[in-house]
Amino acid sequence: MLKLHLTALHLEDADREEPAATRDRLRDHYPKGATRRMTQLGLLVGSALNPLNPGQDDTLVYASGYAETRALESFLDSFPGASPTLFQTSIHPSAVQQILIGRQQPVHTFFPLTGSDRLVEQALTTALLAPTPRVILCGGEERGTWMLANGVASDRTFAFACALSTSPEGAIASLTLSSDPTPAVPGPGLSLADFFDHLRHRRAFSLATASGQQLSLVWS
Repeated sequence: MLKLHLTALHLEDADREEPAATRDRLRDHYPKGATRRMTQLGLLVGSALNPLNPGQDDTLVYASGYAETRALESFLDSFPGASPTLFQTSIHPSAVQQILIGRQQPVHTFFPLTGSDRLVEQALTTALLAPTPRVILCGGEERGTWMLANGVASDRTFAFACALSTSPEGAIASLTLSSDPTPAVPGPGLSLADFFDHLRHRRAFSLATASGQQLSLVWS
């Protein structure tokens, strides 16, 4: 059985908040002028991630199905004179890179993950298999505009970051991956938005993974 203890949790539930409103709300959380080129998701992930103070001995796992949707929309709208700045901020790991580069902060290992039905399962399993005593799991989405109308974007904006440790000290929940003698029949995956709601409301869950194992989160 693999097990980690959840010791800290920070959430940003922006729902349908527009990027300009997010920037105004979180401006004081960053150095002067830093927010001008940050994406909405970068601002939110940074707000959730910064209190955990990621360091060079930590593994960082980032999960997002659509990532920088607004930047990608703007980049595509900029053709034929494609914007290199918008391209840079539209790449999948951008939300975390904006924070780490701004802090000039190395980490031990960085796993940016994307996907759909199995994204949460993949992210949690990656965290459980991480090579360091502390793992920071973060993620989120930003609500799209025309990409949402085409079914390729999130319909809400949110971000989360949690610290997972091999030590039970200060634990508020535990995350386990276990094998039963009889493999579990894989069920439907948990969406990233559903996972965020489980964290926000501190709801337990148990998933039968694609490999037939049991992935569980239990609150103390």
